Amino acid sequence: MTNIPHVVILGGGFGGLSTANELRNSLSSSQVKITVIDKKDWFMVGFAKLWIINGTRTFENSIGSLNELSKKEINFIKDEILEIDLQNKNVKITSQNISYDFLIISMGSVLAPQKIPGLLENGFNLYDHNKLSEIRDRIESMKSGKIAISIMGMPYKCPPAPFEASLLIDSMLRKRGIRDSVEIHFYSPAPITLPAAGPEVSKQILELVNSEKIVFHNSCKIKSVESKKLIFENGEADFDLLLAVPPHIAPKVIYNSGLAKEPGFIPISRDCKTPFENVFAIGDVTSLSVTETMAVPKAGIFAEGEGIAVAKNIISKILSREEPIQFDGKGGCFIESGRDTASIIEVDMFSNSKPSTNLTESTSDNLTKKLEFEKERLSKWL
Repeated sequence: MTNIPHVVILGGGFGGLSTANELRNSLSSSQVKITVIDKKDWFMVGFAKLWIINGTRTFENSIGSLNELSKKEINFIKDEILEIDLQNKNVKITSQNISYDFLIISMGSVLAPQKIPGLLENGFNLYDHNKLSEIRDRIESMKSGKIAISIMGMPYKCPPAPFEASLLIDSMLRKRGIRDSVEIHFYSPAPITLPAAGPEVSKQILELVNSEKIVFHNSCKIKSVESKKLIFENGEADFDLLLAVPPHIAPKVIYNSGLAKEPGFIPISRDCKTPFENVFAIGDVTSLSVTETMAVPKAGIFAEGEGIAVAKNIISKILSREEPIQFDGKGGCFIESGRDTASIIEVDMFSNSKPSTNLTESTSDNLTKKLEFEKERLSKWL
């Protein structure tokens, strides 16, 4: 009897789940053994966080359980990943050592608010699921003042999300009839709203936020945060409530294994291979350059596409076929307006060797599509 190849997937997010499901949908448990390891046992589509802030959702109603994977004969282990030993092809977790034939690293990026002096004491991390209901309470109890939304590092995941947050907060304040008493200011280190989407789409997003009297301040590189005050390299601004998108880094175990240099991410090309045999990296833990100044954005849809490409290449290898596939770079991100509509940023990162992007009209139909996108992922993966 030949040994069944073991595919170990580190991370149960978009990338990890799309890879595991693609593998299992094509190969039976007698052809491949699949193990997913994650330190948490739930999966959530990131944009649900904004719905928790605006009160249309609860955390419990927005997650799927990774323990459901076992129904598909995909092993799930909830544990901390301590060490990736690329020489000996094994992964050390708290409870055991797991050896692999194929390794897929899809651990995502780590939020690092501690890198900005004063942020933890004086502001909220907009991306921290533990803070969402507290953020909601603070917005709901405001009667007047200034809300600051600040991007404190690039790249960050879900590029449109902070803009959506500003629009949804605008909507919350309008519903309470106090929008005129609260200023919303948006601070970004970039010269335009969404560099990854290019100047044209960035201009449309700027017009969208400006139309709701949200003030966008560009080229604001953060130095530190004080009580009710943001200190930038070129000035300062005051606030009553700060919602920050903190810098993102790779997990420590990635730096320890030599796959990336601090504070960067694992460099990959469109085949998602690392320099190590049968070791792939996908999603937010990676950096995939498109041009000299641009990389594939950190968004779930791209992690999903990379995961499917990697799975197909592993399937080909297991079945001794030679059909190398590259990640196609296509995807789309929703941007919700706060007026029960949404538009879609359609992206093709590698069209004619440069990215092409398009922003669709804002319609209620697109908001329905956004809900369907989430429901479909949860039901087909878990």
